[in-house]
Amino acid sequence: MTIYREEISVKSEKNHPTFHDVTVQVKEILARSGVQDGICVVYSHHTTCSVMTQECSHDHTYYGLEYLQQDLVNVMEKLVPQCLVEGQYLHPGPKHIDFAMNEAKEVGEWTSLNTDGHLRSVFFGRSETIVVVDGALDLGEFGYIYFVDWDQIRDRDRVVQVQIMGE
Repeated sequence: MTIYREEISVKSEKNHPTFHDVTVQVKEILARSGVQDGICVVYSHHTTCSVMTQECSHDHTYYGLEYLQQDLVNVMEKLVPQCLVEGQYLHPGPKHIDFAMNEAKEVGEWTSLNTDGHLRSVFFGRSETIVVVDGALDLGEFGYIYFVDWDQIRDRDRVVQVQIMGE
């Protein structure tokens, strides 16, 4: 059995959830792995991010989101509104702020106002497992792989982890 791992670097933007289509990069990683049959796991260790497979909507908003992505953002805004001020959610509490400032060396208390991102990532999860058949990802006719950063507080460098297992 082969186990192969690579990472994809992406840059998220502030002021809105950022969707990254990583389908092509994951297919390239699969090709480099040499695996013909097995599974491909696309994972985020960032707790405000999700990985999902979904159809490409093709049409885009003025901010660059595909229409289906914007629909998803609109639904999530109703379920879990963007965290705009301290006290809007229980998290972050004083102990977390102390940790963020003194241990994690954050640049300001405001960087912890991303509770909405944490909650949204719980709904969608932080990974997808895709079956590999005959050296190809079994995504179906319309499937794409998206890495979603729900954290709207600031621009962020993010890492998408890809691990492929099989023969």
